[in-house]
Amino acid sequence: MNTLKNFRSYLLVCSLIVLLQPLRGLAQQSANASRTTSDRDGQHDFDFEIGTWKTHLSRLENPLTGSTAWIQYEGTSVVRKIWNGRANMVELEVDGPTGHVEGLSLRLYNPQSHQWSLNFANSRGGTLSVPTIGEFKNGRGEFYDQEAFNGRTILVRNVWSDITPDSCHFEQAFSDDGGKTWELNWVVTDTRIKDESDKAR
Repeated sequence: MNTLKNFRSYLLVCSLIVLLQPLRGLAQQSANASRTTSDRDGQHDFDFEIGTWKTHLSRLENPLTGSTAWIQYEGTSVVRKIWNGRANMVELEVDGPTGHVEGLSLRLYNPQSHQWSLNFANSRGGTLSVPTIGEFKNGRGEFYDQEAFNGRTILVRNVWSDITPDSCHFEQAFSDDGGKTWELNWVVTDTRIKDESDKAR
């Protein structure tokens, strides 16, 4: 009798294994599909920006002080492709009431994380900033970092939006409350320059 019970238990376990095996396969396929969707190849996300742009820059004069004084600049940005699009370099030159601003941004794509690191320097400092890290989703790029500002640690957010073949919008914002609120301090509207005559407009 015990032998018969043990044999029935054995058959039941074997049946369950056979029945559950396809479900395990479906779960694995679902996990692989999810991984493929979230880890999309973004190495050409910045291809839209390759070229020369007329740049209008608005800069908040004193971020995180309650100031509402903005300074306006006009100039150009030149974006060059490196490593077949897996990196690029931006040269920014603008002029405004407070003088001439020269900036350089080196952007690098990480094929393992499927994210970009954005590294900025200006000609006055001559060193690269803390990189902001992020990616594009649904035509919008968001990049974040944590850095020191006026003796405090803050969060920094960079956002690309409103991207068309001939224009794009960029914003930088700071948060000193852990991301609960954000204050814009750098807003750029770029319009593509198609030929030299466009620079004078």
